[in-house]
Amino acid sequence: MPGGRLTYQDRRHIAEGLAEGLTYTEIARRLERPISTITREVARNGGAESYQADRAHQATEGRARRSRPATAPTPPTATGAPGRDPQAVHDLEERFTELVIGTGLSRMTARVLTCLYTTDSGSVTAAELVQRLQVSPASISKAIGELEQQELIRRERDPRRRRDRYVIDADVWYRAWLASARQNATLADLARNGADILDPTTPAGARLQDMSQFFEHVGQNMVRAAEQWRRHLAARRTEDR
Repeated sequence: MPGGRLTYQDRRHIAEGLAEGLTYTEIARRLERPISTITREVARNGGAESYQADRAHQATEGRARRSRPATAPTPPTATGAPGRDPQAVHDLEERFTELVIGTGLSRMTARVLTCLYTTDSGSVTAAELVQRLQVSPASISKAIGELEQQELIRRERDPRRRRDRYVIDADVWYRAWLASARQNATLADLARNGADILDPTTPAGARLQDMSQFFEHVGQNMVRAAEQWRRHLAARRTEDR
């Protein structure tokens, strides 16, 4: 894969590929570039629907003029681990972060979650996050609060250092999935109550009744799927012992 910055001609090829309906993978293959390069380029410049080569090139040159020479921040993972390509790890972190942002989390929250997922220990302190991500403690605190609210991480007390550690484990998606199922159940109850108030025989009442039945059905299936996975995981752990 050739290195270096994208040229104006590269950006024209990206715009042409998007207009042709090509995927990021196909565009990356055509340019012989990493898919993460194409993904970041398009995401930073309006997305697939609004990407324009001229505007993207001007914006990139503007950012380059405003930037100051500085030491690159330490990536949020132990990229120096044996057998790991630091650039490949960095690209993985970038792709992971962009995908998590697509689920609705803010960029900083997505970066914190990526750091936890790609750190071998799966456990970090707030101070470690500040150092690795090169951001303020307030930014980390806000991101941690969002992740805890969605039950994507849990907090543990480190008695030796008298600090909280934030942990991600194998049950994280089970807890988050159940939290989402509970939200669906709440929506179902609200819609059912609304249907009763508006009268299910009216168009608005029927609409809310359909909404209630949908979220009730989906929520129940989510709980069943999560419990099935939990049993599967427990069985697999038993076999591995």
